[in-house]
Amino acid sequence: MTGLFAHPGYGRFWTADAVSTFGTYVTTVALPTLAVVTLDASDVQVGLLNGARWTPYLLFGLLAGVVADRYRRRPLLIATDLLRAALLALVAGLAAAHLMSIYGLMAFVAVFGALSLLYDAAHQSYLPSLVPPTLLTRANARLEQTTALAQTTGPFLGGSLVAAIGAPLAMIVDAVSYLMSGVILASIRRPEPKRETERRGVRAELREGLAYVYRHPVLRSLALTLHARFLFASVISTVFTLLVLRDPGLGDSSPHAAVGLGLVLACGGVGAVVGNALSGLVSRWGAGRVVVAERLAEPVAWTPAALAVGGIAGWTMVAAAQFLVWVALGMSGPHEMAYRQSVTPDRLQGRMNATIRSLNWGMFTVGGPIGGVLAAGIGSRPTLWIAIGGMAVAAAVAACSPLRAARVPLVGEAPADALA
Repeated sequence: MTGLFAHPGYGRFWTADAVSTFGTYVTTVALPTLAVVTLDASDVQVGLLNGARWTPYLLFGLLAGVVADRYRRRPLLIATDLLRAALLALVAGLAAAHLMSIYGLMAFVAVFGALSLLYDAAHQSYLPSLVPPTLLTRANARLEQTTALAQTTGPFLGGSLVAAIGAPLAMIVDAVSYLMSGVILASIRRPEPKRETERRGVRAELREGLAYVYRHPVLRSLALTLHARFLFASVISTVFTLLVLRDPGLGDSSPHAAVGLGLVLACGGVGAVVGNALSGLVSRWGAGRVVVAERLAEPVAWTPAALAVGGIAGWTMVAAAQFLVWVALGMSGPHEMAYRQSVTPDRLQGRMNATIRSLNWGMFTVGGPIGGVLAAGIGSRPTLWIAIGGMAVAAAVAACSPLRAARVPLVGEAPADALA
């Protein structure tokens, strides 16, 4: 990785990402625990809370892409980091003072989601300006390896902090991590040129970004099947949390259940570390085949959770599901992102990333409430089976699409599947 860190700015970019990611996994445990245990949220309210986090992606995602293509991306990253730090500190303070309701928490989560939306659009688009195309897979792999390492320790730390000091104070850790990330990004000295995009009005720029993604034969296949995958993954995400925190024999709706949830999520982090380590070994398959393999493996990997029994065996099964899912995601993530970045011109990076990412995470706005309603009506396990089946159908469509032929081009080489 010496060549990777020899490029000015990448080391600090990676460090900032690592710091904020470790903090984020504390909130991954603290937020649902605050809702379920402290605020006694119902299954439907938990689904609505999960949806609120991603509603801005569905409503404003494309606009965020236009902003990321019009303006310098590093200042956007710094500003959104600092604002998210302030917002989390405010939420923690109100919750600690018993002034927070579940619907107030939903509102705060929606604002936080809007800031994260803008950050994500700028973050994914800023990386190609720091390293050359041939290093994009390695650069993304290093970022994802760090995320995976954070995932192995962050949830356990979050669960332990929640059990020891309560969910509100545990969230302060994440606020501090965003503050530190913003300061580190501000220290990057590599000049970022002013965006030279031709401004033809927001609608025209939105249409250009949409057209690039959905007219590109491979990006279209990748994006549409990925949207479907995220819809069913959002249902699973909601129901999985309810299963671990509330299911007889597993959860007990107490702060101690947060430790169990943290340990289970940490197993996902271990899986992601393993997957990232294997990502280089499978690169010879080509980016498209790696992604298709992940899509086919994921619904299979979720089945142990749906079959989980009580006691230690049940905890082992839900932990195994997290581990296997994240092995698959860890293998494919760097290849998928490198392909998207390598076939997209710089002037369209923000809109391409925002188009795909906003509609992906926007699926949580739909799938989160659906998961909560179905869990309340028919139970967590039947809902899991429905979502697993839907994910399997989406994977089969991806396997039959042009996505399987995608590959990351070399420097100076025209992508074989790029639009003319």
